[in-house]
Amino acid sequence: MTAVPGAGPGSEVDAVIRPLTGADLDDLDRMEGELFGPARWSRQSLADEIVGQQRWYVGARRPGGALVGYAGLWFDGEDAQVMTLAVDATHQNHGLGRRLLDALVARARELGAQRVLLEVRVDNDPAIHLYESSGFRRLGRRRGYYQPGNVDAWTMLLVLEGR
Repeated sequence: MTAVPGAGPGSEVDAVIRPLTGADLDDLDRMEGELFGPARWSRQSLADEIVGQQRWYVGARRPGGALVGYAGLWFDGEDAQVMTLAVDATHQNHGLGRRLLDALVARARELGAQRVLLEVRVDNDPAIHLYESSGFRRLGRRRGYYQPGNVDAWTMLLVLEGR
């Protein structure tokens, strides 16, 4: 368990990162709706993803509390792809996104991935900063990728050296 500093005035919030299971579906569905609104994944899609083959999802949960972040990875035998990374509004900017991303990259290394790929909205500056500060580089711009607004996305890559 690692403390996430600055989560409130003069306090720290402990968050445990662990694999997601079907028991997390209610919290995952709630967070997805709060964070992504109409662009959210359906409950069934979430359920299929967290148990899907070649998928690995982790969640950050406060001890005895609700899910406050989650992230997912897909691995095809060569490359890994970040499927999602989300932190609820009250826990953003406290290092939790970095911890979730680090967990995904560590898992990609364990699986023997050569590279980690992801796509991120071009207007999501905090996420772009997180990924670039973790060693990801932009490969190109994907036009009209995100629905329903048809917002462009950056395709980004992290080469895993010393696997």
